[in-house]
Amino acid sequence: MKVAVYRKEHFNAAHRLFNPDWSDKKNDAVFGKCNNPNYHGHNYELKVRLIGEVDPETGYVFDMKILSDLIKENVLKKFDHKNLNLDTTYFKELNPTAENIVVVIWNILREKIEKKYDLKVYLYETERNHVAYPI
Repeated sequence: MKVAVYRKEHFNAAHRLFNPDWSDKKNDAVFGKCNNPNYHGHNYELKVRLIGEVDPETGYVFDMKILSDLIKENVLKKFDHKNLNLDTTYFKELNPTAENIVVVIWNILREKIEKKYDLKVYLYETERNHVAYPI
C-alpha cells in the first residue's frame, strides 16, 4: 500500500536573474524586474512529497519529524534569509530561477533520503507561480 506524505516549509531569500554573458539590455529584456542589480526577494513556500510503502510497525511512510529536520538542516539553513546569488555556492554559476532552485533542492534532499521513496519537490515563488521537480 503506497501513500504520499507531504511536508510544507517556507523560507525567504533574495536573488537576481542575470546572464553574465548577455548585455544589460538583453538581461533587462529577458528578466525585467527580476534583473534588478540590487536584487529582489520572495517568500518561498516549499512542499516536499514522499511516496512509499506504509510501515506495518509504525503506520508511517516516513517520520515527518525526521523529514522536517532534514529540510531545515539541509535547505532552510542554507537558503533562508540569504541572497542566493551571493551567499550560497549553488548559484555562483547557476541562475537562481525557480526552476533551478527546485532542482537544487531536490538534489540536496535526494542525497539524504533513501531511494525507495519517490521524492518530488514543489516550490512556490508567489501565490500564482510555482514549479515542481521531477515532473
